[in-house]
This record gives sequence, structure tokens and C-alpha cells, in this order.
Amino acid sequence: MTAPLTIAVVGTGTDVGKTWVACALLRHVRAQGVRVAARKPVQSFVGAAEAMTAAPTDADLLGAASGEAATAVCPAHRWYPRALAPPIAANVLGLPLILLDDLLDEMVWPADATFRVVETVGGLRSPLAHDGDSLSFVRRLTPDQIVLVADAELGAINATRFACEVLSDMAVVVLLNRYDDTNEVHRHNRRWLAENDGLTVLTDARDLRW
Repeated sequence: MTAPLTIAVVGTGTDVGKTWVACALLRHVRAQGVRVAARKPVQSFVGAAEAMTAAPTDADLLGAASGEAATAVCPAHRWYPRALAPPIAANVLGLPLILLDDLLDEMVWPADATFRVVETVGGLRSPLAHDGDSLSFVRRLTPDQIVLVADAELGAINATRFACEVLSDMAVVVLLNRYDDTNEVHRHNRRWLAENDGLTVLTDARDLRW
């Protein structure tokens, strides 16, 4: 049996497209006949009190891409219906503390899943638990590969450099999301990060190699 491979999808910030990239990667690998699985240790989202209609959560989208139930991707008790960082959402909702040890213990994988994708929350320093952020979670997870998702627009170089500094001892691939090769800013950002900073920079999840 092939040893399982774990990919962590992290972001330079909120709303850069981590879930979109993770889903695209899962669908691409799954289409090759590989058993995939996705996990999001905790999620917070716009709840019924904040929106007229409920939108699919990250766990819903990841589950659709991996062929799993949303509650397998993220345990039901780790769904926090407030658009705040998870530990802050838990505080507002009057729920127990979220601890990294518990989140890691709760991540149970299917025995036959050889391609595993874990998506964090927000940016690397965004609070994921009361005792840690997405960065500390990833360090505890020790994935085989990190996919750092950044927006291709102005600010991409600065945000990517800061993120790569704290991930310098880990295997990182940068994926510029929403990349448009006809956009001059996008082209220059990609070239600068690749040529000046020596980073592996991709623009399509299907180009990832592991």
C-alpha cells in the first residue's frame, strides 16, 4: 500500500481562495483514481443570524470534492456559525475552548485514503484555536507538503514573503490564485517571486506535483 501523503493548504490571508484551491486539487487527484480525503479541523462561517440564506460551508465544498460527508471533513461540534475566527466565535457563542491537541486528535482519516488534504483557517497567524494559530497547527501536523495560497494581485509579493519566512523550514509551493496571464501585475508578481526569491510558483492546482 502506498504511504499516505498529507498536503496542508494555508493562505497568506483570509479570502485568498484556500478552499477553492483545495477542492480543485482534490477533484484533480480523485479523477486519477486515487482515494482522497479532506479535513478542516474547525470552521466558522456566516450563520443564519447573519444571512438570509445559508451558503455552503468550507466543509460542504471540501466534502463534495473528496466524496465525503461534510461532518467527516469537519466534526459537527467544530462548526461555529459566526463569521469570526473560530476561537473568537466560540467565545461569542459561549462554547468551550478550542485546543490544538483536541483538533489534532479528532482528525481521523479513512484507512485507504492515500492523498490527504488539510485546510486551515484565514492566514497563517489567524487564530485557529485558543492556544494556537494556523501556523502552529501546521507545525504540529507536520505535512509532507504545504501549498501556500496567495492572491495574484498587488500585495502578493509582500504577503508571500512574510508567509514563506515563517515556513522556511518546511516544503512550500506557492499558488497564485485568480491568476490572469493577461494581467501585467499578475505576470510580474509571479516572475519576481520565482526569479528573485527562488520560490516554486504555480497558478493552477492541477500543476502541483508530489
